[in-house]
Amino acid sequence: MRIWVDLTNSPHVLVMRPLIEAMREDGHEVEVTARDFAQTLQLCERFAIAHTALGRHRGGRLSSKGLGLAHRSGALARWARPRRFDVALGHGSNDVTVAAAALRIPSATAFDYEWATVQHNVNCRLARAVVVPEAIPPERLDRYGARGKVRPYRGLKEEYYLADFEPDDAVLAELGLDHGEPIVVVRTPPEVSLYHRFENPLFRRVLEKVRGAQTVVLPRTPTQRAELEALGGFTIPDRAIDAQSLIALADLVISAGGTMNREAVALGTPVFTTFEGRPGAVDEALLGEGRLLKLEDPDEIRIEKRPLHESSRIRRDPRELVKLLLSARQE
Repeated sequence: MRIWVDLTNSPHVLVMRPLIEAMREDGHEVEVTARDFAQTLQLCERFAIAHTALGRHRGGRLSSKGLGLAHRSGALARWARPRRFDVALGHGSNDVTVAAAALRIPSATAFDYEWATVQHNVNCRLARAVVVPEAIPPERLDRYGARGKVRPYRGLKEEYYLADFEPDDAVLAELGLDHGEPIVVVRTPPEVSLYHRFENPLFRRVLEKVRGAQTVVLPRTPTQRAELEALGGFTIPDRAIDAQSLIALADLVISAGGTMNREAVALGTPVFTTFEGRPGAVDEALLGEGRLLKLEDPDEIRIEKRPLHESSRIRRDPRELVKLLLSARQE
């Protein structure tokens, strides 16, 4: 089978990497396109994922997103037309579902946050299979046109793409960190996301609390990087790093996003969320289980070494996700 995978954001590279490897091992031909946004292209290079770079992020305004969708989907369709793919896959990529629909290629989409309304009204309607965690009630997706298309999977997506992962402490030397002292990892808010279109005052207070400690901050945009550098007192990587090893070796993770929170959960690292948007079903479940903690006051933060304990990681077979995604071809 000829399979097309599109990557539009940094986390998508991590999610799709083991799936691409599994599909190739099973004899499928896989080609990858990637958008120039955040660290998507750098991570493709880091993981040696051969790809064609097409398009870039157009900004956070709805009109800009619409323009970006039209331009990049057109470019993808022109690229894909002569390649005669059997199925197209994406994790939250509207661009690939629009381009695939234009070319009458069956497509599948995946995501684990159900309240990105604009995004899902496009990808759920055009895709033939909608692959999501079983924690998300299917009825929440009906309004997006996903009725009858939902393919649920067990657990967290991070438990699948981190199944073969073991931490490498080389990242600590790369960043000049001392493993004998507490390490805090902070991820900035997704400023350009439509579901998070407001300032996060709590996050600035978090930065003030952890400033000066062994704190690694991972910004999403050049603007965020410039603001952090102006504040000073943080370690800010200047390129894509082995973030999963950093999270696994850290003593605390604080993130205003989603993927890094769930990576910390999957790797057994204590994690606070400062996300101020509407919580999704996956995070609701993790909060209810106490595996994810909601940060209400920066004074709750304790910068200290966490006790060593035996890992209770859950590792899941990425081929389970491959099977669900490729079901789009059989529909």
